[in-house]
Amino acid sequence: MPEDRVAPEAADDAPAGSATARGDQTRQRIVEAALRLFEERGYERTTMRAVAAEAGVSLGSAYYYFDSKEHLVQGFYDRVQVLHREEAEVRLAGATVFAYRLLATVEAFVDVARPYHPFAGKFFSVASQPESPLSPFSAESAAAREASVELMAQVVRGSDLKADERLMVELPELLWLAHMGLVLFWVHDRSENQRRTVDLARRAVPLVDRLVRLSRLRPLRPVVHEVLDLAQDLRRTA
Repeated sequence: MPEDRVAPEAADDAPAGSATARGDQTRQRIVEAALRLFEERGYERTTMRAVAAEAGVSLGSAYYYFDSKEHLVQGFYDRVQVLHREEAEVRLAGATVFAYRLLATVEAFVDVARPYHPFAGKFFSVASQPESPLSPFSAESAAAREASVELMAQVVRGSDLKADERLMVELPELLWLAHMGLVLFWVHDRSENQRRTVDLARRAVPLVDRLVRLSRLRPLRPVVHEVLDLAQDLRRTA
């Protein structure tokens, strides 16, 4: 077997059923331990054995929850998504201007994800493989993806935005796709505190706001629907 690899075991700290509160807590403890070690030691120097020790579980139990160190990518993705939603909801409270709400949500991501930026490239290099079950577009990532789309739906629902009816329905997923593009930019952003990512968002969000609002103009609706059809076709091939 590869170094640090043991057969997974349903240890005392593993859930007896498909999902229990105790099992969820153990899984989260392993993820948080891994993130601490990634930050302290770097991704390459962190082993599953070290993660298990840091989390206070057996190595077999660590493998029970995650098939490999690479599979912690999904745990990382889930964790950042939760932190992002919590921070965004704080910033969205009481705000109704769509552009403000969208930018606040983007900036919330940059702030909560900042501690993980040094090793995010390693994580996303695994998740970006089209055939990987860890891809944000995979069936295995559906729950986290749907939660992220729902956050974008919150941005739209609580705003003053008026736009083409069909666009309003599809906008949350389109905003999530745009967010994925911004995350890729963020991964490669080497500026201090990823200021270039924030600057990009501050320039792009007002453009998105204006373009979406223009979709209400009757002469533009056929073009808007053609773009939506194209986006729908592209999503089917993702």
